[in-house]
Amino acid sequence: MSDQFGTVSAEAIIEGTATDAYFDRTERTLKHAGKNPHVVAEVTVDQFPTGQFELVTGIEDVARLLEGRDIDVDALREGRLFDGGPVMRIEGPYLEFARFETSILGFLSQASGYATNALRARRAAPDSQVLSFGARHVHPSITPLVERAGLLAGMDGISHVAAGDVLGREAGGTMPHALMLCFGTGNQEAAWLAFDEAVDEEVPRVALCDTFTDEVDETLRAAAALGENLDSVRIDTTSSRRGDFRHILKELRWELDAIGREDVDLFVSGGITPDAMWELQDVADGFGVGSYVTDADPLDFALDIVSIDGEAISKRGKLSGVKDVYRTADGGHHVGLAHRDGPEDGEPLLEPLIRDGEVVREFDLDDAAERAAADAKLVGFE
Repeated sequence: MSDQFGTVSAEAIIEGTATDAYFDRTERTLKHAGKNPHVVAEVTVDQFPTGQFELVTGIEDVARLLEGRDIDVDALREGRLFDGGPVMRIEGPYLEFARFETSILGFLSQASGYATNALRARRAAPDSQVLSFGARHVHPSITPLVERAGLLAGMDGISHVAAGDVLGREAGGTMPHALMLCFGTGNQEAAWLAFDEAVDEEVPRVALCDTFTDEVDETLRAAAALGENLDSVRIDTTSSRRGDFRHILKELRWELDAIGREDVDLFVSGGITPDAMWELQDVADGFGVGSYVTDADPLDFALDIVSIDGEAISKRGKLSGVKDVYRTADGGHHVGLAHRDGPEDGEPLLEPLIRDGEVVREFDLDDAAERAAADAKLVGFE
């Protein structure tokens, strides 16, 4: 473990000590018995298509982990949607990758869970601005996972500074309630004006307008204080005090329009879900989505041997033999044995990732986001 904050180090992951103990014992036993069979192993959630599509990510991390080992790996591209069958296939001497199973599944399971929920949020309000606000709900060391999942799903921005540094993206954000509280009750104008004077010009002037008084009252006061500088107001009222949130937003829009401020957008946050986004997308211009993404269950990936020394094999409840998966023109997802022909119009989804230990694929987050958007449209993801 690292010296600070109780996290496992990158070195432990790469060295293979970030593993379940029984893989250490499996490795020791096989070496003792002089066995190291040539295997094909597949990573799956469901064996057969279920009609429930999910978004895969974490592929790049697995590639970096397995780079340099005497194996071949095929995998879906980052940002592909899948529904049953393997998302990854590993072939080579079993002891080349046995101890990395725990980390492989961890890389894929958590990130894909986040990305799948992020895509649901993105799809719920396709014409609205949607920002990732989930970093505060996870351990700081994995905030890039959350922010990357949001960007992969097509969200428009992220909030976490250090995660942005990792991802090569600039974090955004304006003001929390803490800033408003520091200026004291009744001094909202002083807080908004100080912010306007202090931050860089390119930062949008988004006034938080629900700290002390009614949302309409604070919104109109912000519009008066900041004038043409005001770009948007954010409403982050806790759900226990919202009442009819849709009505509140409609009232805000009415009152802003009544004073000629049609240009001021309404941005909402605080426990936002796809259902809320669907209901509010015609009265809100943007959403901050946090806990809905980070509350996602990890996808239940498993890694199973399906062939040993060229012979099909599996444990009970799993499908033996090496498989391929295909996307058809109508958005169908098909699973079949690799040595047989796939659907006539099927596009093979498992593509080379590692050959003889060398990573043979480039990774680009924007390309992956475009892939996710296209796949979501094709398969009718919601």
